[in-house]
Amino acid sequence: MANLERFRKIMDDFSGMADFVVVYVAEAHPTDGWAIQGGLNIATHKTLEERTAAAQHMLTMEPLECPVLVDLLTEETSRAYAPVPERLYIVQDGVIVYKGGPGPFEYKLREVEAWLEKYKGM
Repeated sequence: MANLERFRKIMDDFSGMADFVVVYVAEAHPTDGWAIQGGLNIATHKTLEERTAAAQHMLTMEPLECPVLVDLLTEETSRAYAPVPERLYIVQDGVIVYKGGPGPFEYKLREVEAWLEKYKGM
């Protein structure tokens, strides 16, 4: 979420050529797990309703102009894309054409922006 303003700008700049989606997966810092001081009071999700409520809470704090999907408790998205704690992908015609490094240290919005700029010029 630290790069949210830049993400919003990229969504705005490339909305005519790309669809953007956020997938909410397991809580990164649950109170009953690897909690951080001053973090949100969200425990590990035990039901899909809890996970959905956490995603909705995130949206009340930081509204997004793109769809927010919620991973199932079976963690299918997490197993397929290894997004924890955060990761950027570009998928074109069902094929992953860009896979960013794991966040927060390898999360590079400028790489996504550069890829989209290059594709826009094709």
